[in-house]
Amino acid sequence: MSRQGRKPTKTLIKKPRRYGISRKHSLGVWIPAFIGFVLFIGSLCCLATYSTTVSPALPNPILSSPPPPAAKNQCVWTGVERIVAVGDLHGDYDHFKRILRGTGIVDRADRWSGGKTHLVQMGDVMDRGDYARDIFDLIRRLEKEAKAAGGMVHQLIGNHEELNIARMSLNYYGEYVTYKQFIDFLPVKFRVDEEEKFKKKNRGDGDIEAFWNNLMKDPNSDAFKVPSQRYYENFNMLAGKWIAEQNVAIKINDTVFVHGGLNLEYASKGLEAINNLYRSEFQEVFKQEVSKDEYLPRQSIIFAPESPLWNRDPATDPNYVDEVDKILAVLNAKRLVVAHTPTIPRSIATIEIDINKFGGKVWIIDTGIATIYHGFLTALIIDKNGRVSVGVY
Repeated sequence: MSRQGRKPTKTLIKKPRRYGISRKHSLGVWIPAFIGFVLFIGSLCCLATYSTTVSPALPNPILSSPPPPAAKNQCVWTGVERIVAVGDLHGDYDHFKRILRGTGIVDRADRWSGGKTHLVQMGDVMDRGDYARDIFDLIRRLEKEAKAAGGMVHQLIGNHEELNIARMSLNYYGEYVTYKQFIDFLPVKFRVDEEEKFKKKNRGDGDIEAFWNNLMKDPNSDAFKVPSQRYYENFNMLAGKWIAEQNVAIKINDTVFVHGGLNLEYASKGLEAINNLYRSEFQEVFKQEVSKDEYLPRQSIIFAPESPLWNRDPATDPNYVDEVDKILAVLNAKRLVVAHTPTIPRSIATIEIDINKFGGKVWIIDTGIATIYHGFLTALIIDKNGRVSVGVY
């Protein structure tokens, strides 16, 4: 996430009013009932005409209804011998591999060597850098290898994954989706066909990267409408639907991990409820993608400014000291680990001081791992006795 990234505003949509008539069986009121029925039909026709001519883009009311309960995923683990947590990556595949090797999570061939360790990637794999797809491919492979060894990989969802799943990331040209990430998630045939058309138009010449960047500069243009649709559809097919099934917030031993932050309101809901609500609302987004509806369905947590993916209180609000103990008590935890807000340490010698707050109750591990931030390649390591250390690689 940027130092002060922009937060999309939710679109609130009113549900259509429901109409109905009563059925009466008495002969004494048959005629008035019949007249009422005719008037009712006439009113429906008028209503349908109004909806079509005035607001053709009204959302499907089914999609605006509360989402169904989501399937439950485990989000609490105990008895874990070792935890390694890594902050925002923003497409920096090489730096991620360097951290994994440095912590002993993978060997020199990038195969799982972490034994029973639990690896937590804190979200924001995507945007600002080029190699999100490579990182996701690596993480999904390591998931299987870790499981076979008795360990586990936890890919948490970040706000940049949310932006891509909900088809918002391309609205911020030059800030989020890079050219390389864009073409990586385009369908190959579509990309090749479009590039061939461009070359033919330019007699075999022309800068392909400039061609795509020029389209991306105006996300609302007619020329970019189809490419952006193909990007989002293919991203969700390749990675988005898998990401949407991951957790937003988890607890391992006595430590809670979440991308952005937690206030007392959200913490009181419980981790399971938070994760299930995100899953449900992401499923509504996928339904909308199939229906081609122009509007996002009504949401209560996606893009909410104080939601666990956007909240910055643990990192930026000095008054969080008044809330942190209550939050940890509600969650029966000793510490909260977050990322999301770049917290670049002053030096290697001061890292542990710079990224922990409130006497070690909060750790902020977005230390500028991605090249664009010129920070430090770090991992937070917690052993089975709860001792916390920071590795620099």
